Amino acid sequence: MGLFFADPLFERFAFRALSHAPYGGADFGECFATASQITPGDGDSWFRAWSATADRVCEIADACAAAGHAVSAREAWLRASNYYRTAWLPLFGAPVDPRLLEAFDREAGAFARAAALMTPAVEAVEIPYEGTTLPGYFHRADDSGLPRPTLIATNGYDATVHEAHFAHAVAAVRRGYHCLTFDGPGQGRPLIHQGLVFRPDWEAVVGPVVDYALTRPEVDPQRIALIGWSFGGYLAPRAASGEHRLAACIADPGQWDLLEALRTFLPLAPAARARLPQITPADLEAFEALVRSDPYLHWTFRRALWVHGLDSIADYLRIAGDYSLRGRAEKIRCPTFVAWAEADPIARFAEQLHAALRCPRTLVRFTTAEGAGGHCEETARSLFHQRAYDWLEAVFASPRTSDPGR
Repeated sequence: MGLFFADPLFERFAFRALSHAPYGGADFGECFATASQITPGDGDSWFRAWSATADRVCEIADACAAAGHAVSAREAWLRASNYYRTAWLPLFGAPVDPRLLEAFDREAGAFARAAALMTPAVEAVEIPYEGTTLPGYFHRADDSGLPRPTLIATNGYDATVHEAHFAHAVAAVRRGYHCLTFDGPGQGRPLIHQGLVFRPDWEAVVGPVVDYALTRPEVDPQRIALIGWSFGGYLAPRAASGEHRLAACIADPGQWDLLEALRTFLPLAPAARARLPQITPADLEAFEALVRSDPYLHWTFRRALWVHGLDSIADYLRIAGDYSLRGRAEKIRCPTFVAWAEADPIARFAEQLHAALRCPRTLVRFTTAEGAGGHCEETARSLFHQRAYDWLEAVFASPRTSDPGR
């Protein structure tokens, strides 16, 4: 039995909502009260309960704002935004459920209202990208206008620019960094409303984000870092391998090769495993039956197919090899922090990434004994930020970051 649910998928979702409490994204009592209203394993029940909590907290925010209580309004809108996002998680995938669209828009609206009340105000930005724009938020450390170190944050498979506020920006701003969060293809609004799906060459995404950052006088052009969490643990190093204006890179957790990860995970016959990614429908029959019967696996692969714009697991396996740092890791020039969490299954190749790097490199281990062994250290983000951002502070203080020829 977990803290919230015996169901591992719902337990994971609930822990994720609660993990943002230290940064203003949740209250313990609200999370536990919401979980008590949910029928285990029932996605509709989950959506109704979290939506109801989000609506109630949003009403608190509205009332506080009307009465002139700006701090209370801001705090409530932040929690409501996180709860709306939590509500739509079980629905994530194609065909797109209209409830997901509505909840995502409510998530975005609540966050926008909170952002306007922050000090300094968090600025919504649109980043030019291949004939369209990517949504972002620029979190300023202060109003001085002086150039400061800046952290760019990239998400993974199902996080959004709003969740990145809790995951990255609050801790960065507290340390005197500006933070530019954004959603790229396959993430947040670009996926849900613009129909953009993932691409493996993430340097083509981060390049325009860096271009935008350099237009801002508050950004020190010699001290721009990139952090990626979850699948961002592949995306950030991949971007750093081709975007050499970065002063540092943080991969949380470090990843290596998506196809290799799937090869070790899929219960295939040895001959079929050896043929990957060229695989036949017969090879996948047993596994696809398992996916249909296991809610966690079903959600995992439904999510993967949507964000990549694919129709089948076979298609996913065929493109997985494109998401590899083989032949790319050695091209990263900037100092790189690689996180490894003991109980995080996608961190199993973090050491392989670290070994392949030819830049200044640091491998940091997070353990279950210290409460940080899970995916993206989600139950100990304060510890993660202490280690990662203290490392980043040392990198920013290094003479290397003031060398235009780095």
